[in-house]
Amino acid sequence: MSTNWSTIETRLHKFRDLRAEQKKGRLNRLLKRDAAMLKRQLYHLQTYLECVTLGIPTICLIDTNCDPDLADISIPANDDAIASIRLILNKLVFAICEGRSSYIPNR
Repeated sequence: MSTNWSTIETRLHKFRDLRAEQKKGRLNRLLKRDAAMLKRQLYHLQTYLECVTLGIPTICLIDTNCDPDLADISIPANDDAIASIRLILNKLVFAICEGRSSYIPNR
């Protein structure tokens, strides 16, 4: 795993803090936009930690405001541009289909 333990530990502490804030109801006092952003972050952290726990490699689109140390495989991209995401997904789908065809005999 290319992610070091200190990075995972930092994210785990942030995840626990956000969960505690959510359980205490403190997120309800925030503006709706801020609360939605925190809930989204909490969801992404939970998903990331599940991958780390299960040993599933993470492939992440890394924008300028992201930490590339968290991903096992980083793809630098503008995650705000639909064209950028579409291009990357098309390339990934093509590579997956090409890889599968070499391992699965044609029926």
